[in-house]
Amino acid sequence: MSGIEFTQIPGFDALTVQTIVSEVGLDPAKFPTEKRFVSWLGLCPNNRITGGEVKSTKTRKTVNRAANAFRMGAQTLANSNAALGGFYRRIRSRLGSPKAITATAHKLARIFYRMWTTGQAYLDLGKDYYENRYKERMLRNITKRARELGYEAALQPIEQRVA
Repeated sequence: MSGIEFTQIPGFDALTVQTIVSEVGLDPAKFPTEKRFVSWLGLCPNNRITGGEVKSTKTRKTVNRAANAFRMGAQTLANSNAALGGFYRRIRSRLGSPKAITATAHKLARIFYRMWTTGQAYLDLGKDYYENRYKERMLRNITKRARELGYEAALQPIEQRVA
C-alpha cells in the first residue's frame, strides 16, 4: 500500500507493519520530524525538570497500538544477529530488559520514519559491523581518558602479546 517494504527492518513482520500503518496512516506529513513522530508514539524520555533538578525521565503512558507494535518488534531482536539485536543486548546488559525494549523501539521508530519519508530501503550491516564500531569507540575513549590523566596507552589485542 505504501510502496515501501517495511518488513526488511529486523523484528518486523507483515502483521506488525500492518498495525503500525493502520495507526499512523499513509501520510507522513502529519509528523514534520522524526522526533515528533517518536514523541507521539510515547517512546522518548519525558524529562520532568524543575528548579534545575531532574525529577523523572520515564516515558509517557500512552494507549497506542503502534507503540506496542514497535515494542514487540524490539523484543524479538533479543537473539537476532542483526545490528539492532546487538544494540538491544548492549542496552539490556546495562539497564535491564524494559528500558532496552523501549530504547530499541525508539530506534526502530526512527528507522521506520526515515524509510516512510524518504522511500529508501533498509540496509542492515550486521552484528559484526555494530560490534566492531562499539569496540573502536571504547578503545578511542580509553586512550583519550589515559591522555587526560597524563599517560600514553598502547593497546594491543591479547592474542598478539608475547609473554
